[in-house]
Amino acid sequence: MGWRNRLRPARGGGLGVAGQSRPRLFRRCLPRPRHPADRAAWPWLADHRQSRPVALDVRLSADHPGGFVLLRLLRLVLVLLAVAIIAFALLKASPIDPVDAYLGADIARVGPDQRAAIAERWGLDQPAPVQFTRWLSQLLSGDPGFSRLYNAPVAEVIAERAGASFLLMALAWALSGVVGFGLGILAGARENSLVDRIIRTYAYGLAGTPTFWIAMVMLMVFSVGLGVTPVCCAGPIGVPPADVTLLERLHHLVLPLIALTLLGVAQITLHTRAKMVEIMSSEIALYARAQGASRADIALRHGARNAALPAITMLFASLGELFGGAVLAEQVFAYPGLGQATIAAGLGGDVPLLLAITLVAAALVSVGNAIADLLYRLVDPRMRRGPHEVLQ
Repeated sequence: MGWRNRLRPARGGGLGVAGQSRPRLFRRCLPRPRHPADRAAWPWLADHRQSRPVALDVRLSADHPGGFVLLRLLRLVLVLLAVAIIAFALLKASPIDPVDAYLGADIARVGPDQRAAIAERWGLDQPAPVQFTRWLSQLLSGDPGFSRLYNAPVAEVIAERAGASFLLMALAWALSGVVGFGLGILAGARENSLVDRIIRTYAYGLAGTPTFWIAMVMLMVFSVGLGVTPVCCAGPIGVPPADVTLLERLHHLVLPLIALTLLGVAQITLHTRAKMVEIMSSEIALYARAQGASRADIALRHGARNAALPAITMLFASLGELFGGAVLAEQVFAYPGLGQATIAAGLGGDVPLLLAITLVAAALVSVGNAIADLLYRLVDPRMRRGPHEVLQ
């Protein structure tokens, strides 16, 4: 049957495909009605044209920078709430009793009535949902609680130790990104060369090595064996923090910084190298080589920008791993930061302090992922457009 026999008058006027109430065949061919009389003559076309921009506006609101930030903030709130619930449940399932951990060696001299009085004073005699609701309402009012381990407000404990930890993590994060990206570019530009084999062996070896093991080996070699670096702490022992000079702080920071930097270099190097190998074997590199471009020129002009995407992904996705590595490194080197406070709070049953540090770590990871998504739009122009524009 020809296409002429399939056409018949449709409801609302005009021609339509048989079996359809609205002529889909001519929807894209007819002009959009602009005059009220045209909308009255073609009611189905006016409804169809007016209904499409509604879905388009919803899509554009998600792509708009303001909508993107709003969605990220909403997601951050939900993530922090879920992390708080899970962390609180794990703490309640822990075999460590906060009252026993607080009493320590004096537990034998404290009777059951005194222990019950302490638990009642801290609100531990209430059911777990009541304790969590009370802590959450207190947190929303701006007070994260009181640390029984340090006998100080949780906000003061975090503020006192956050500076040392953030300095250590920020320097290690930046150095691991720069060194890992550079090694990945160098290895991927010369695949299967001697330099590539050395960098791959180094990266694969570090990828499976625990942070605490690296820290202990470096401590024994450089501090105990050679004596070129301090054994512990963020400054000389016995010197008040206010009297510690900048050079002394950097001297005590060197070994934890190197141990934490080695943790993040391996993953970034391997992902950057894999992307560079793909780029150097692509048709773009072949065409550039045919025009007389050198391997280094292709790697720097074409490879580095495209290989930056996996490097940025790993760099911001490794914030959680970096925080976990900082916890172990600070414990090995006795570095007074949030990592050491986290372990002390966990072993001492300090629930408010441990929950607050957990929320800080979760917020750090979530903000890092959001920044990575924003940087994607700057590095890759395709990320600034919608999916329909990319396909076109």
